[in-house]
Amino acid sequence: MDIVVSLFLLSVVGAFVQRTTGFGFGIFMMTMLPALMPSYGEATALSGLLSMSMSLVVAYRLRKYVTWRRMGIMLIAFTVFSTFAIFGLSLMNDHTIRVVLGVVLVVISLYFALFSSRIHLRATPVVQGVIGSISGVMGGLFGMHGAPAALFFVSSEPTKQHYMAMCQAYFTMGNVLMTLVRWQRGYFTATVFVDYLYGIGGVVVGLLVGMVVYRYIPSRLLRYLVYAYIGISGLFILFG
Repeated sequence: MDIVVSLFLLSVVGAFVQRTTGFGFGIFMMTMLPALMPSYGEATALSGLLSMSMSLVVAYRLRKYVTWRRMGIMLIAFTVFSTFAIFGLSLMNDHTIRVVLGVVLVVISLYFALFSSRIHLRATPVVQGVIGSISGVMGGLFGMHGAPAALFFVSSEPTKQHYMAMCQAYFTMGNVLMTLVRWQRGYFTATVFVDYLYGIGGVVVGLLVGMVVYRYIPSRLLRYLVYAYIGISGLFILFG
């Protein structure tokens, strides 16, 4: 029963965070989910499946704001790098990588918060390729591919509706691709599917509450919420 309640509450908070900031479900879940699951691989599989379910709903509702050509190269780069990362998951030193990831997230959030007025990323092939590659590595190893994409879209998209739509469409496609690779690697066990049923109810609750709150967040404030959450996520990973 404790696991059921924990998964439900984690999913509520994770879904609320992603619906209000545009990303963060995987980051929040993976700070605690590995302790509840039999293996790290199964934790990434469950987190990705729940995140995909939520992103799909939001992306469909905001589909008129999605411009696929502004993320096509990102998705190609993401597919390649996330596949290699998932296959190499068993060979990695988890502690070392978590430290590096945490430091990088904190530094990135501070840089963007201080210099955001001077940063205007454009959806060029090179920028898409770099963002997709970084996102793929982070997604494959940790189930946390949202931060690079969020930084890109919050800078390159004209409105917060476009930002949210592009983020969720990208996360949906990314999670579909990673789910297929994780399935091939054997990370989808009976435990993952049972725990998915516990978590999906929390996703629905968090999604509905977050949708209401999101309507009242000014576009300029949204940028700094994204930067702040990336920094907080880095600290959680470092000291969690």
